[in-house]
Amino acid sequence: MLRAYAEYWRINFLTLLEYRANFVMWFVFTIVYHGVALGALWVTMRQFPSMNGWAFREMFFLYALWMAGHELHNTLFFTVVSVPDYVREGRFDRFLVRPLDTLFQVLTVPQQIVPDGLILGLATLAVATVAANVRVDWIFMVFVPLIILGGALIDLGISLVVATCSFWFVRVDTIRWVVMSLEQDFTRYPISIYTRGVRIVLAFVLPFAFMNYFPATFFLQKTEVALHLNPAVGLLTPAIGLAWLGAAYGFWLVGLRHYQGTGS
Repeated sequence: MLRAYAEYWRINFLTLLEYRANFVMWFVFTIVYHGVALGALWVTMRQFPSMNGWAFREMFFLYALWMAGHELHNTLFFTVVSVPDYVREGRFDRFLVRPLDTLFQVLTVPQQIVPDGLILGLATLAVATVAANVRVDWIFMVFVPLIILGGALIDLGISLVVATCSFWFVRVDTIRWVVMSLEQDFTRYPISIYTRGVRIVLAFVLPFAFMNYFPATFFLQKTEVALHLNPAVGLLTPAIGLAWLGAAYGFWLVGLRHYQGTGS
């Protein structure tokens, strides 16, 4: 599997070198996409200089932390969102007759992976760290990469659960849209501004808050007022990511046993 994965990335990089214009266009699109999101956040904070105790620079760090984890997921694991399409079109069956793990095969479907978002995400996090005056010590240097990885695993786990639902329902576009909207819209702000029900959902049901809110609260040395937890829970993001991925993979295996195809 390691040799297959190395070959997969070799093909990706060769494709990237062959279609360099496509890389540039995707890079520009990614800059515009996140630039618009941050611009909207800046306009909002111009009207409300402090949002439940969070200033714009702190919100910038909050967004950048989520962005880094999310873009790592998009670089390594994004193909899992294509599972419903494979199921609906009858193309998923080919993964079942090959000798490698089905999820591994899904994650390594040949395509042109453009790591522009990850590059931009890491650069944005570096700028946001300086802008928010975050203390860069050994805890930061050790845990931030793990938190980014944990955030990517949370994203993967949730995406995998949605993808697995397609084994029963075939079309899961609505579920995928709802989950995507929750992540992209609600993680831009501290969860303390939402109602208690939303806070619980974002912390314990779909734990997007562990991608950025809890870690940012810890590194910014703020008091956690949303659920009154110790800010150090933000360092549990890698464990939350592994736990979510493990549970999602178990659900995936159950789904595989019930998969019957679409008759295409």
